[in-house]
Amino acid sequence: MLKRWIAVSAAAILLVSGCSKEEKAEEPEKQDTEKAEEATKGINSEKELPFHYPLTGLGSEAEVDGRAVAVMINNHPKARPQSGINKADVVYEMLAEGDVTRFLAIFQSEQPEMIGPVRSSRDYYIELAKGYDGLYIAHGYSPEAKELLDQGYIDNLNGMQYDGTLFKRESFRQAPHNSYISFENVLKGAKEKNYAMEDEPESLEFLSKDEAKAIQGVDADSAMISYLDNELFNVIYEYDAGLEKYKRYSNGELTADYKSGEPALLDNIFIAEADHKVVDSAGRRDINLTSGGKGYLLQKGKVTEVDWKNIDGRILPILNSKQAGLVPGKTWINIVPSSPGLEQTVSFENKN
Repeated sequence: MLKRWIAVSAAAILLVSGCSKEEKAEEPEKQDTEKAEEATKGINSEKELPFHYPLTGLGSEAEVDGRAVAVMINNHPKARPQSGINKADVVYEMLAEGDVTRFLAIFQSEQPEMIGPVRSSRDYYIELAKGYDGLYIAHGYSPEAKELLDQGYIDNLNGMQYDGTLFKRESFRQAPHNSYISFENVLKGAKEKNYAMEDEPESLEFLSKDEAKAIQGVDADSAMISYLDNELFNVIYEYDAGLEKYKRYSNGELTADYKSGEPALLDNIFIAEADHKVVDSAGRRDINLTSGGKGYLLQKGKVTEVDWKNIDGRILPILNSKQAGLVPGKTWINIVPSSPGLEQTVSFENKN
């Protein structure tokens, strides 16, 4: 059964930090709405376009090509707000060491000017990037990840070799939360290493407009994910019925681009549980991303219980023994530990 989130008022959580008076919170909220509306201009056009991006299903006037780029992005509170993450087609969020989550952001349809802060790699993130044939970008590595990278398992650019050249240390953040890379330098590094960047990844499966309108499920305007009871990494997804998209919050802070303030606007939220095991004294983990298991799929303000499978390196939702179609747009995938599990980690609220 789906667990209802009734312990916390979503409205209270979303107030801007430090606002002690009601009127002080209203202006940033208005700005967030305006930026969200600006970011969605043209996205919901009724015009049928001849081509489609493989990882969003959104239409394009021109033929689509270009390799996916998968970037490790820091999610420490000192790294927020991040740069470029609102432009990612798909984002995986998983635990690294301790109770700290980290992002693997996969870009194909858009190329943000700056991405970061870039953080170090882990072997399970490399496996996911491989599933999209992505050029893998990270700064640092665990011993297991370094072994894979040294073997040439995946095309990659790492800040350990390019710190100060392709990767830039920004003055407004302190190490290790200050490593950034521009998309221009991603392409420059790929050219230097003779990595092919022309071929687009295999497409995900998307719903038609009529199928998206007919989505069934339990009403859920909000979803909260608690990663090991550390409030700093609590995730809240709020469905904006006007935009027909989800906004994401980390510990009450809107997930948005550092420079522009444009929020990450999401169409699919997929939450899956997987076995986690601590494997060394530093607290590094092994996460089983091949076993399959239970999950929740949020689309259009509704949540459905699903299963998940690893299909060619991608963690995908399964409904009635078939791959569940995605709503065209951006997708965020949260992997949570199977102990304590989905029902103890994820909760929902319906405002109606």
